[in-house]
Amino acid sequence: MKDIIEGFLKFHSDAYPKRADLFKNLATKQNPRTLFISCSDSRLVPELVTQHEPGGLFVIRNAGNIVPSYGPEPGGVSASVEYAVTALKVTDVVICGHSNCGAMTAIANCTCTCMDHMPAVGSWLRYADSARVVNEAREHASDSERVASMVRENVIAQIENIKTHPSIRLALRENRLALHGWVYDIESGDIDALDGVTNEFVSLATHTEVRAYPISPLAVAV
Repeated sequence: MKDIIEGFLKFHSDAYPKRADLFKNLATKQNPRTLFISCSDSRLVPELVTQHEPGGLFVIRNAGNIVPSYGPEPGGVSASVEYAVTALKVTDVVICGHSNCGAMTAIANCTCTCMDHMPAVGSWLRYADSARVVNEAREHASDSERVASMVRENVIAQIENIKTHPSIRLALRENRLALHGWVYDIESGDIDALDGVTNEFVSLATHTEVRAYPISPLAVAV
């Protein structure tokens, strides 16, 4: 804990004073434009990757960047999605997976009993079952390729899951929301984004307008 406390002291003495006006404005309100759903993995920091200051992103983090389909007993993820879309009126939702994801590695490579010592984790990862089934139906040249494919399939699956949420469906129907599926590579710092037209991942650096849903009419025309 010593390094964390020392970090806070440095923030309080150095970083906070430089942003005093920002924090004063944020003290009673927030107006993020993007809901960013990512894995809890310590190597992925949404604000760092997107270079956003406090107040810029509304963030949900959990094992595997999972969004359960909407159901009769919504949990914390569902409540946070609903709040972001209905109350904060975000205009974009990003679901971001990442390379070397432990959750996706467990799904892609482990046997049926390898999660017995972590039953809560095993149960949670069942929300990625549709991605697992698709991934298992494919041939993979190596374990690493199987995991990389699972990471991408999971992003696609979670995009479909979030579309079952009433707040998301309404916002999409009213054309005031866009969905984005990203995969962040830890080693290179690159991001691949899901193209809703081709259902393939392309470099975000060279395809900055790409999105997963709704599909852009311009993109279809091209």
